Order: sequence, then C-alpha cells, then structure tokens
Amino acid sequence: MAGKTYGYARVSSRDQNLDRQLDAFGEFGLDRAQIFSDKASGKDFKRPQYQRLMRRLRKGDVLVIKSIDRLGRNYEEIIEEWRRITKEKGAHVVVLDMPLLDTRERQDSITGTFIADLVLQLLSYVAQIERENIRQRQAEGIEAARARGVKFGRPAIKRPSCYERTKASYLAGHINRQEAADRMGISTSTFDKWLKEDKKALEEA
Repeated sequence: MAGKTYGYARVSSRDQNLDRQLDAFGEFGLDRAQIFSDKASGKDFKRPQYQRLMRRLRKGDVLVIKSIDRLGRNYEEIIEEWRRITKEKGAHVVVLDMPLLDTRERQDSITGTFIADLVLQLLSYVAQIERENIRQRQAEGIEAARARGVKFGRPAIKRPSCYERTKASYLAGHINRQEAADRMGISTSTFDKWLKEDKKALEEA
C-alpha cells in the first residue's frame, strides 16, 4: 500500500506569505488538504502544524518541502530532524529546490542514501555559515557606524517647553508623577529618566 504525501510550508513571521511554497506544492501535485503550514521562526521545531504533521507521518509516507531551511535554521537540528524522518519514521523527503535531496528513488540504494545525506549536510552547513557571516557583517557594520558617531535605537524625546514648570510643580508636591507626565504627553518612565539626568548633571557640575 502506497504511503501518503504531505507538504510542509513555513515562513518566519505573520506578515510574510506562503504563496511561493504553496504554488510549488501545487505544481508537484499536492492539494491544500495535504499541506501543513506554520508562520513561525525556524529556530526550533516547536511549531503547531509541524508537530501535527509529524504525529501523522508514517512509514512509506512522503514529506515535500520547498527548501531545507523550511525545516529549521540550525545545522545540527536540521540534520537530526532529517534522520528522524527518514530513519526513525521510515518516511521519504523531497526537497523541491534540490533534486538530489529526494529519497523516494533511493530506498534500496546505500549509495543514493549516502549521497542524499551528504548533500543535506553540506547544504545545511553552508546555509549556517552564511547566516553567521551575515550576523558578523551586521555586527561589524554597526560597530563601524558607531565609531563614526552614528547612534542606534529610538531617537531621544525632546523635552517640551513646559518641562521646567511641570518639574517645579512636581518637586513642590503640587502634582504627582502621572499628572506631570500627562501634562507633557510622555510616559512616567521618560519623566523619571529626565529627572535622573537633571540630578546627575547637578552632581557633576
């Protein structure tokens, strides 16, 4: 009896869409009822639809994904998950973007299985190295920008013209912190921050 075929699609955030992956599954011959999808980070496998799919996957079934990074973003976890699917569950994996990663035609071929595993490890390793390089380049770019005087983060809130008057009323006990913040249209934490800055400036003067 032939196994069932499922597709798994994933994007990292809710504002991204799954269209490209779903279109690829449609060309492969899958209908929507066969596809599981998550909008979640690939940092681990704690994804509702993926876990549901894994509970349904049986020996001889086929799992179709568009690319290996749809399984996850961590090299070791992707390798472990690939082996769990193919070795422990006895299911097949088809990666549409990489024809060599298709275990369906290699069920009885030791060489074929070895090639698929080797290609997977190589691609996963390269993907992880590239991500690390991107993070390194970003860190170096930020450091270089800081050295040039570029400031990061939210811009500082300018103190309104009524700040000194409002502060004086607060320090005199006429109004409380919340009332002072409301008068200036800011949060109490911002007001506290300004008070601390003023106190520090006086101490250093």
